[in-house]
Amino acid sequence: MMKVIFLLLLLLGSAVSSPKVFVIKWDGPITPITADYVSRAMAEAEESGAGLFVLMLDTPGGLVESTRKIVQRFGSSPLPVVVFVHPPGGRAASAGAIITIAADVAVMSPGTNIGAAHPVRLGEKKEEKDVMEEKILQDMLAFVRSIASEKGRNVDVVEKMVKESLSLTAREALEKGVIDLVADNMKELLKNIHGRKITKLGREIVLQTADAEVVAVEENLKEEVLKILTNPTVAYLLMMIGFYGIFFELYNPGAVVPGVVGAISLLLGLYGLSLVDMNWLGLLLIALGILLFVLELITPTFGALAVGGVVALALGSLFLIEPGSPYGELPKAFITAVVVSSAAFFLIVGRLGLKAQRRKKLTGMEGMVGEEGEAITDFAGGKGKVVVHGEIWDALGDGDIKEGDTVRVVGVKGLKLKVSKVSDQDLG
Repeated sequence: MMKVIFLLLLLLGSAVSSPKVFVIKWDGPITPITADYVSRAMAEAEESGAGLFVLMLDTPGGLVESTRKIVQRFGSSPLPVVVFVHPPGGRAASAGAIITIAADVAVMSPGTNIGAAHPVRLGEKKEEKDVMEEKILQDMLAFVRSIASEKGRNVDVVEKMVKESLSLTAREALEKGVIDLVADNMKELLKNIHGRKITKLGREIVLQTADAEVVAVEENLKEEVLKILTNPTVAYLLMMIGFYGIFFELYNPGAVVPGVVGAISLLLGLYGLSLVDMNWLGLLLIALGILLFVLELITPTFGALAVGGVVALALGSLFLIEPGSPYGELPKAFITAVVVSSAAFFLIVGRLGLKAQRRKKLTGMEGMVGEEGEAITDFAGGKGKVVVHGEIWDALGDGDIKEGDTVRVVGVKGLKLKVSKVSDQDLG
């Protein structure tokens, strides 16, 4: 009995001294997907009885609202939270800097940097920015001051990150009291924080990480897909495919597949662009460009509307994502390729499609118009019978049409053909 109790105590002691460490990685802009991923992974760690949660971070920044949600999730969790800026060459810029200083333990790899957290309002005119800038700045300063003060970090330096877009190397951040440690890798991090004391939700926690089991929580399928959609180039391309597909379906009713693919692509593209805070003027210019191309096809203006379409599409593509956005800009070469291919699509492929639509029908009764046949009865009262393509038809025509005369179909009325006599001169 004593042996059993001893083994249970040994196992319990092992579990306490070597808790699980849940680890996630995020490399990219901070978006609602980031906040959802962090929240889901932390909930899983809490349910599993983990002793520590680690976010490995490499980001150029992102949305303030998503940043606040992540910081709030850190603060409400009973789990100690570590943010590890990694790998070397990575960064915790802008929103990433705020997330890092909000951790219970902030760690950076050598060769990384942190800072440049001045708030930026995308898609506004200069005068609008001037009006709101001070209010937004003060709100952000109060936010980071409260975080830095709570976590025991250098408030003055953290304020400069927001006010003056100060950026620091890992060593500088450590020396100035912005972070707690510098570590080359996860193994060194866990070794160095072993035995460290932190206070969380009013209780003191001693970290036991020397021999901890590391559990990686990967992004699920939904998060992976949404992360791809927040790539501006992917979202832009999906939106353009959507426009093409819907256009093709409208001018070729019944094709179905282009319409379905186009509608899905357009919705996914617009959703992705909405996540990266797109410029609505850019989107409207792109839509105008497509409309001008369509009008050029319907009412040819010898290229005037097409030129306007090219200009509107190019400007809209350039304005769609603000320069300096943490989500990245649309490559100029890619924009050029899309504009040129769009012009070619609407002016060449689209024109051929409309031309085919306007071509004389070759099937059905309408396809009989213009065909020649032979009267097999005399026409009395403007009515008679004719043979066209080996088929006998009731016909309407002039009373001078006699049996054996060559006739030409000039129209269709119900199930009867309208015919006229072909003169000998026409036959010659």
